[in-house]
Amino acid sequence: MALVTSLTRVGQLYTERVEAVLRPHDLTFARFEILRLLAFSRSGAMPMTRLGSLLQVHATSVTSAVGRLEAQGLVERLRPERDRRVVLASITDAGRDVVDRATTDLNDGVFATPGIGAEDVAQMTALLDLLRRAHGDEVELTSK
Repeated sequence: MALVTSLTRVGQLYTERVEAVLRPHDLTFARFEILRLLAFSRSGAMPMTRLGSLLQVHATSVTSAVGRLEAQGLVERLRPERDRRVVLASITDAGRDVVDRATTDLNDGVFATPGIGAEDVAQMTALLDLLRRAHGDEVELTSK
């Protein structure tokens, strides 16, 4: 029980840190993830169904998050001429700007300073990889 309690609490602590960094950008982590995926894609656009699959969330959650991003002017929905049934989420220039600034802030404010040293990070990551694999997650085991 101590392991699960500790993992849950650490997850909550990091979620709070991430949300605090994203708040000035008027983003939640879910909306940040969508923007980041779109920004990484070649075309800057992706079918809504693909976003849900990559994020492993229900289609309703993607629709809701994209709707909020659209209202903020960070994403637009498109229907390609070749198949009007498909709905693409496409990042706007404003969306690229926001996600780039938010990424820099997350890197500086959370990821670069996890609260433990580099050696401990490597050890903890390796142990967590073992747990993930034991529960069916497909991850490569990290060395160290």
